[in-house]
Amino acid sequence: MPEYPAADERHVLATDCTRCPALVDARECISWGNGPGTAAVVVVGEAPAEGRDPADATDGADDDTDPWRGGNRTGMAYTSRRSGRKVRTLLADAGFGHGDCYYTNAVKCHPPGNRDPSAAELANCRPYLVEEVETVAPRAVLTTGKHATETVRALDGNVVGGFLDSVLTVETSETLGVPVVPLLHPSYQEVWLSRLDYTYAEYVDEIRTTVAGA
Repeated sequence: MPEYPAADERHVLATDCTRCPALVDARECISWGNGPGTAAVVVVGEAPAEGRDPADATDGADDDTDPWRGGNRTGMAYTSRRSGRKVRTLLADAGFGHGDCYYTNAVKCHPPGNRDPSAAELANCRPYLVEEVETVAPRAVLTTGKHATETVRALDGNVVGGFLDSVLTVETSETLGVPVVPLLHPSYQEVWLSRLDYTYAEYVDEIRTTVAGA
């Protein structure tokens, strides 16, 4: 089980944000980045997980005794039971443990209906992302999934063609001043690993090697 971030690891950039009316109406709370300010890598996801109301849970696993309830409820990026724990475990296996990673999202609020963030919402949140990366000054930025990769590359006016072709391909961001390494989104990791001809162990080794050489 990966280590759960402490409340004081949350990096709050604003007490409130009303840039995206639809997200303001839908969110329970803003999901801020979390982790040490001297982290080796900044890990960027798409948007915080919704989390479920304990009253709606049928398996008893998603209740207030379990901290992994999703960023929309915890106020911290990548703290869901599935994606949050999976990506933190993956990076720990690659040699980047709790003290080495700062986790955040391209969009800080959960979009209604679990839809993809809009282009305007991604643009509204990019200044927060830039501030986070500049504050942490990591060795590399790791983007998890197509949408997170697109929003980071958009900082330099670049687009993502075939996302799978970009996985583990280093591209330095002029805006951020650091290498960017796309990773698979943890929710689809098992689906795509075989298509990329990686075992889990090979994927972990390749992340370690790629970041070290970035």
